[in-house]
Amino acid sequence: MVVDEFARPRKVVSIEREGGMALARVVTFEGVDKKRMEEMDREMKEGQPPEGFPPAEVVVLHDPQADTSLAIVFFETEEDYRRGDEILSAMPAGDTPGRRTSVTKYDVATRMKS
Repeated sequence: MVVDEFARPRKVVSIEREGGMALARVVTFEGVDKKRMEEMDREMKEGQPPEGFPPAEVVVLHDPQADTSLAIVFFETEEDYRRGDEILSAMPAGDTPGRRTSVTKYDVATRMKS
């Protein structure tokens, strides 16, 4: 019997929020080695968000072969995005994973957890 692991029911998470659509701040970084990612992971788990930072979900992806990373921060409202972007853009370079190469704002079209 062959079981298709992708055939199981999935949960599509609603992204409609009161006052608008969820937003994502997507930032790419270069010069991010494995050691730096381990440091950032520890700092994020042990520390607190910056003062005034709105509620958000953070996902950081890392390509250790290319020494690049992608940080995705999900915000529920435009105001949260604005405040979060202002705080994150003002962070000292030493508090980021590496050299910031781009910052892009996206509407979150779909989120799904299985």
